[in-house]
Amino acid sequence: MKTTMFRRSCFLSMLAPAAGLISGTPSSTPSLSTSSSRGANVAFSTSPRSSYSLARFPRGGAGTDGADSRRSLPAVRMISSLFGDVFGEPKLIAPEKALPGRKQKMPNIDGLKHYVLGTNLEEVPEGHKVAIFANGCFWGSEKGIWRLPFGIHSTAVGYCAGFTPNPSYEEACSGLTGHTEGVRVVYDPSKISFVDIMRWFWEAHDPASGMGQGNDRGTQYRSGFYYFDDDQRRLIEASKEAYEKQIGKKITTEIAAASDYDKYGGIWFFGEPYHQQYLSKPGSRPYCSAQPQGVSLASFDSWAPEDLKEKHAPKLDESFWKKYGPKRGCSVVQEPNEPIAEGSW
Repeated sequence: MKTTMFRRSCFLSMLAPAAGLISGTPSSTPSLSTSSSRGANVAFSTSPRSSYSLARFPRGGAGTDGADSRRSLPAVRMISSLFGDVFGEPKLIAPEKALPGRKQKMPNIDGLKHYVLGTNLEEVPEGHKVAIFANGCFWGSEKGIWRLPFGIHSTAVGYCAGFTPNPSYEEACSGLTGHTEGVRVVYDPSKISFVDIMRWFWEAHDPASGMGQGNDRGTQYRSGFYYFDDDQRRLIEASKEAYEKQIGKKITTEIAAASDYDKYGGIWFFGEPYHQQYLSKPGSRPYCSAQPQGVSLASFDSWAPEDLKEKHAPKLDESFWKKYGPKRGCSVVQEPNEPIAEGSW
């Protein structure tokens, strides 16, 4: 699915022009291209200025919604990212070194309807709340949530917890924006609990895998949960402590306040329309690199703060989780697109 596979496959071919840059001799090597496992074409080219242009085109036309999505990326930083992927754990870019971004929001998101639920992706109806998390490739992460049987108004994929305003997919995948692929959930807390969404998050990936999930390596695949109020923070932290003991590994999930990113333009930026509900669309590739551990989160009463137990009690009972909870191997990609029928468990 991801740039990581492409990066490794073209690693040696990129060293020559990079060496020209490092030695101070601009390279004029012709463009190099290969196909990505997401069904898109990826091209790197060098210019007399010794910079790479990264272009990644979705199925059905060049760029985002037919527009040229080419972005210029500094060669040294691209090579640095490549070395990090191959030889060590990728490092999160420093805010002052991140790409500058832009003021314009993602095109064609205004009024866009959820492909499965039919709801407006941007709206947050009165009485509803928002949850934002990241746990690997956002295609499968999103599908698991929109299939919950009730209380989900909308889901969307995008880029969260980074430093570049309004990034593109290409930019986020470069590692030069600091974002991670995320999911935004608008939910009705009277029908489904934040705890239900959070439990799916924990169980649907390996939260101890550092900067990546499975074959997808890079800071754009890091695990994270970003809270909007103190209740969310306490529930995330308490459940993390419990789940860490259960899986027997140190959890590396990033936990931070959404407001921490206000100075960078916000915690959340919507992804391109072609990524929204991708796995539900005809011709989509059933890809998912998440690594569910096959371990169910301990009972709510065993880890939840006492003063939050009544307010945030889960709405989905254990029989639901036994039948529909995440399984090893990221099986969500093979599940039907429609939400799980209420009472079917």
